[in-house]
Amino acid sequence: MSLVNVRISGAAETALQELTANGLSVSEAVRDALVMAARLRRRERMRVEALRAMADPDDRAAVRRVMEDWDDVGAR
Repeated sequence: MSLVNVRISGAAETALQELTANGLSVSEAVRDALVMAARLRRRERMRVEALRAMADPDDRAAVRRVMEDWDDVGAR
């Protein structure tokens, strides 16, 4: 396990106080926040990629073809 030292102030300090108000330790709050931040970053990248794909006529046509194929599966 790594040990990280960090100085916080302002908004970060306020956020930490909020996260630990229910008795969560500072270490647990920071670990949870790091995991959540990484998850949010991945979701944002996926959202951007999805928007890019939706704007691409070739990608949209490919999705339509797949959906049409799945329509045939449901009819069987």
